[in-house]
Amino acid sequence: MVGPPPLKGLKVLEFAGLAPGPFAGLLLADAGANVLRIDRHTTGSQAPTPDLLTRHKSSIAVDLKSQNGVGLVKELAKTADVIIDPFRPGVLEKLGLGPEVLCAINPRLVYGRMSGFRRDGKYALMAGHDINYLAVSGVLSLLGRSGEKPHPPINILADFAGGGAVLFQGILLAIISREKTGKGQVVEANMVDGANYLATFPRQNLKTSFGNYPRGENVLDGGCPYYDTYETKDGKYMAVGALEPQFYAALVKGLGLENQSFVTGRNERESWPEMKRQFETTFKSKTRSEWEKIFNGTDACCTPILEYSELEARAGREGDQRPAVTLRETPCLAVDENSTDPRIHGQGSGVPGSGYVGRFLTPGQGGEEALSNWFGWTKGRDFEVKDDAFVLKITPKL
Repeated sequence: MVGPPPLKGLKVLEFAGLAPGPFAGLLLADAGANVLRIDRHTTGSQAPTPDLLTRHKSSIAVDLKSQNGVGLVKELAKTADVIIDPFRPGVLEKLGLGPEVLCAINPRLVYGRMSGFRRDGKYALMAGHDINYLAVSGVLSLLGRSGEKPHPPINILADFAGGGAVLFQGILLAIISREKTGKGQVVEANMVDGANYLATFPRQNLKTSFGNYPRGENVLDGGCPYYDTYETKDGKYMAVGALEPQFYAALVKGLGLENQSFVTGRNERESWPEMKRQFETTFKSKTRSEWEKIFNGTDACCTPILEYSELEARAGREGDQRPAVTLRETPCLAVDENSTDPRIHGQGSGVPGSGYVGRFLTPGQGGEEALSNWFGWTKGRDFEVKDDAFVLKITPKL
């Protein structure tokens, strides 16, 4: 038997957005929190927000430009634990839903705010995306091959790792603090500082011999032959990370290159170009599957680069999606539909698509049930749904 998920009973109001805000909400929802997304009501049919990070969430559509709509959010905030604000600075304040208002209504409220740039910086009011936040943080200058322009990764680093995940961490810290003080607080995360914090190790290594070469010429950024990727005979790829001497020895043994002159001078940069050429030629002599058979079970730090399509389709590839962290006594919710052991895979029946297929959440979907479960509200007595918009019926006492 396992206990309920760690955040069961936590009430979260997530204003609809894209990428980092919804990701913070997803992390909370996967840990058992009740996450209610507040969608902006629009006239006509309510098209789904283009957000796929919706599992375990419900939605209400609210006209935030109306007094009743704002009143509804204020009433919800009275007993909510967490707010997620994904907008640029000042948006919710203009609607009368900023932290000064909502935290006065509910002093225990944790008001989480997600922005791209620093709120007190020169770019605060500018639009931006993952690439821009990485650019001004300095992190983007580290990424890319030697002699080439900086190359941004897909938007994992700023939006999700430096954004949503950092906001999630801040919310949890504020909840822990609330247990001691009885008071909530405003939590401000931005993707510039979040990405910069993640880059602490490589940034500090710029002042050491380990990382003070130009971009793409250091040990961990593509400059070192035994920390790189290689194409195989069938057009697939292997990843090599044989940094330590014993791992490097296992690598060259598996490649059949033990007798090459560069083997004994692995740290001599002059030998790296020839070493890389030999590695490239050798890896292209066999298929990825053949190299897997050679290196499986060894300490060569040489593994196949697997694609999501094969992880999803092929048994034995360990492609089942699981919670980000394992809590043995109070597991998070399962993602994979075929989960069997709650202590490993998470508890519950998983979600349709098993983490490979996202699902849109239509504005209003699951909202009536959420309001009933959260607050004991009943449609017709406490709220109405007019033209697909949820409006407050009870008189707010604010």
